[in-house]
Amino acid sequence: MTSAIISALNVLTKPLGAEAHVRETQSSQRDAILGALRTNRVLLLEQLQSDKSLKEAWALREAERTAAAWFCSEAEEDVPWAFAQECFLLLLTLARHLSTQMALFERTPPAANQHTPEAAPALPPDVLSVSQQKTLGAALQFTVSLGLCAHLVPGVGLALERRSAFGPLLAGLVRRDGAAPSAPPAARRLLTATTVLLRLSELPSLATLVYTRHLGDLMAALCQLGHQPQRSQGDKDLNLEERTACRAALKSILGTVYQPIVIKELLILQGGPKQVSSTAGANGAPSRPATVATPAWLRRLCGQLLSDRLMQPHGVHAVARAILEGGTGGDSDWRRCDGVARILVACPQQCVSADLYYRQVCPQIIELLHFRDKLTARQFQHVATRAALTIVEEKPQFGGQYLLEPLLGPLKRCCSMATGEASVEEWELSRCVDDVYKIWVIGNSASVPVLTALEQVLSVVFSLFCFTKQNVSHLRAPCQEILLWYLGHAEQAQVFPVLRGLCSLDGQEGGGASGLHFTPGSDGGAQLAPRGTDRPSDEDEALYERVSGEQRRVECLVLLLAELKDSDLPGDFFLELLQELTLWAAEEDEEEQEVDLGTMSLLEAEEHRSGRAAAGSRRLALLQALAALCEGLPHATLLRKTTQVVGFVVSLLQRACAGLGQASGPTTEQPVESETLSMAMGLVATLLSEPQKLGAEDYACMARLLPPLHEVSLQHPEPLIQGLAGDLRAVIATHGAYRPEGLPAGASPERDDATRGGNAPPPPGDRSHPPATATRPAADTTTVHTHPLPPPPPGPIGGPQAHVGPLKSVDARTVSPTAATRPCRPGPLPEPPRSFSDWLLEACDPDVPTRAVALRRLTRLVTERHPAALQAEERVLVLFLENLEHDDTFVYLSAIQGLAALADSFPERILERLLGEFRGPSRPDREHALETRLKVGEVLMRASRAMGDLAPHLGRPLMVAFLQGTRDQDPTVRASSLSNLGELSHRLDYALGPLALELSSCLSALIKTEKEAEVRRAAVHVITLLLRGLSEKTTQVLGDVLLDLYRSLKWAVRSDPDQVTVLHAQLALEELDDVMKCYIFPKQKLEKKIVVLP
Repeated sequence: MTSAIISALNVLTKPLGAEAHVRETQSSQRDAILGALRTNRVLLLEQLQSDKSLKEAWALREAERTAAAWFCSEAEEDVPWAFAQECFLLLLTLARHLSTQMALFERTPPAANQHTPEAAPALPPDVLSVSQQKTLGAALQFTVSLGLCAHLVPGVGLALERRSAFGPLLAGLVRRDGAAPSAPPAARRLLTATTVLLRLSELPSLATLVYTRHLGDLMAALCQLGHQPQRSQGDKDLNLEERTACRAALKSILGTVYQPIVIKELLILQGGPKQVSSTAGANGAPSRPATVATPAWLRRLCGQLLSDRLMQPHGVHAVARAILEGGTGGDSDWRRCDGVARILVACPQQCVSADLYYRQVCPQIIELLHFRDKLTARQFQHVATRAALTIVEEKPQFGGQYLLEPLLGPLKRCCSMATGEASVEEWELSRCVDDVYKIWVIGNSASVPVLTALEQVLSVVFSLFCFTKQNVSHLRAPCQEILLWYLGHAEQAQVFPVLRGLCSLDGQEGGGASGLHFTPGSDGGAQLAPRGTDRPSDEDEALYERVSGEQRRVECLVLLLAELKDSDLPGDFFLELLQELTLWAAEEDEEEQEVDLGTMSLLEAEEHRSGRAAAGSRRLALLQALAALCEGLPHATLLRKTTQVVGFVVSLLQRACAGLGQASGPTTEQPVESETLSMAMGLVATLLSEPQKLGAEDYACMARLLPPLHEVSLQHPEPLIQGLAGDLRAVIATHGAYRPEGLPAGASPERDDATRGGNAPPPPGDRSHPPATATRPAADTTTVHTHPLPPPPPGPIGGPQAHVGPLKSVDARTVSPTAATRPCRPGPLPEPPRSFSDWLLEACDPDVPTRAVALRRLTRLVTERHPAALQAEERVLVLFLENLEHDDTFVYLSAIQGLAALADSFPERILERLLGEFRGPSRPDREHALETRLKVGEVLMRASRAMGDLAPHLGRPLMVAFLQGTRDQDPTVRASSLSNLGELSHRLDYALGPLALELSSCLSALIKTEKEAEVRRAAVHVITLLLRGLSEKTTQVLGDVLLDLYRSLKWAVRSDPDQVTVLHAQLALEELDDVMKCYIFPKQKLEKKIVVLP
């Protein structure tokens, strides 16, 4: 039966062969179309009445014709409408038949085929073949073209004239014949065609064809029938019930069809262009049909329907997908994303209240950030980012309540969550950090509301970043980018309090709530949970944990500031801390005064003591932050501009001026203030030494130096310093117009010669004046640094005279009139070169700077293979070994460098002696110092690094000594031996083969039996260095012991209680995994091989 109805439709819609070729004129085309429609209709009726196979189809068709009130039997003259009526009847006949068959199929499903178990189940009767769907599609196209589109008012839907070149002819044909007296009105025709399509859409198999191909036309017809104003002439034949039914049908379609398609069709209906005149072609015929603007009532209706779709659940997603679907990711797509964002931000006029709108839309905007598809996720992310930022900036009252609160909720809970509440799960923190990164960093809108909202949770993000620095986590990079974005975009007045809070300078602990801490998550993230058994057991452990945590936070902050290489923030923050340190130094005297606690009440005394304790802790935090900044950031980052250098000098001068009246002899009683003042004066003189590089802005900035220089010139007890301060003040005040003879005007040949020769140490001075001798290295260092941004001079600084001489002039008589009349030490004169014996004598000098400089000079002579140093090899060795036991860091580090240079020059003899010192004394009654052995181990490690290709030849004795050191009683020596063993092992390459078994046994035993965690960490780290150094040679050198090493690492991962050891073992396993992947799956190489045949 279904095939019979489809064959009848085929007869009705198939083209005619002979008449289809008549295309000479416009009138001949019209006659050909009318003839084809009339002929096909007559042929269909003849076959339905004469063909016995179509008898049932004819009966169903007659039943439908009888029940159809819209059928007009007198419309024979109107050929297009008569043809459309036949299409309507056959389509309704097919729909009735399929509905009946589906009802029978559902009541009595056919029995399954028992012969073949794998046979497919029986198909339902409404399944159509490809050819049948093609025929049905042609019938639907005739139905829509002749019965629906041709009767839409201009501007509603896509006109027939703009669909194809054949469209204008068909539209004119239908409208011209529509004036026949027997033809029904246009509104009735449109209602009939719409009713037929709605009847077909009740069956799922037919609804698919209708909605996928003609949904826009059906929606346009329903809009016109149900919502067109009554004053229009086309609606006079429709009653209220019919209009209400059309509105209900439209509402049903909007609620059931896939929402992106519905929204796309509504946008097409709403966005018709304005009416333009048609352009004529070459033969006078219109080449482009005129376009008509969409009626105002339809625009309002589509806008209201779109707003309703937007406020539905998942409406934002549907709108975004409807507009962006099918994009390629180009510039046009990003413009469309911005357009969608503007649509989401604008509250519809028909909405009841803006609060209700944003309450429904904002959560859906946040959900757009969580899509996984790459192309869709990028577009949705752009839409959500722009929409969220626009709402926060333009509608802060709604954006803060409905957007920022849910978005930043997990981070805010980390700050305010009580101990008994549920923990913040890993997925919440990960999603929250990811959303913040997308909106703030990728969105990159540095407006005040956005920065203020981020500032509220910045301490939690920073604490999370500090936690990720201790572990391997995917949250580290987004947290770092969020913090860097804020530091780079916020104003300094807003950033400084935040930085102070991150450094704990305000006396409050940053990060999460008390009693809670971050713990690693199962998916590489983090979660906030209450402290359990890992809570410190006593006050000492709690204090240590707190201090180490504060130090870790400061170090992480320094790492962040180090990333801001092109910003002035690190230097300005450093100067801010220096200024605070200066103010605290001025307040020390007031706080040190005795306070009579007897006159206070108990509560006042307790508050006084707690206030002093809090102030002391803040000062310690300030000193810790300053030390970390000086140690972790180079001077080029801290002082990158002249203004910052001037600010640094101002802080130093104010710091020095604060203690000028403390004592009469600043050089002896106040060395810190004296050194600070000397450094400040040297920096100012260096800045003024090149006037050609200074401009009016630089001198205006230096005007801040005038008050402290004036105070120094009046109050300092040293006339030399007074004169220098007065000269510098005069130069700054006159913008370089006045320059005393003692101040260098720039880089002169004599100064260049002195700079080139600055590496030569000064001659040994008078032994009766050790302080003067000790100041020579600092003076030479100050002379060498003549750059605009010089680093602080290294080494101890003895007093202001060490800086004044080189900064002024070679002749001390030109310093100032006051200084010239005062008996003082003359300026430095050209000194003769020193001999090797002189350096040996100074290496035994009790003065620390003198000895350290002499040891450095001896090291340089050994490196340059000076003949005298080579001849006195034994004396130099003994001298370096004796200085290893010195307490000063500058001295024993210089001795370590010297011994490493000797080992590089005389490896065999020196290494043997050093190995004896490392093993310990042969006499048991003489205890060998632990620190000295560790220092010798440092020398051996440096020597092993410098061996190069000689490592296989010279490294075997070192391997034996280090293996013996792993059995030492002291755990520090064992850890040091393992560290040296790791540095040496991966340099031996194939020479490690004979020792591989012994090395593996040693490391495996230490990993499994050692009690000290530091030694186990070092043992696992040796394996990591070994695998990293051998790389592709691992399977050849360690082939026999590789399995044992793997088992030891797996044992450490599963059973070791120390988390750091477990982390080292995991890293070693990753190295081993890379090695084995390269071994099993070698890289494919294209090589040419030339084979010579015999």
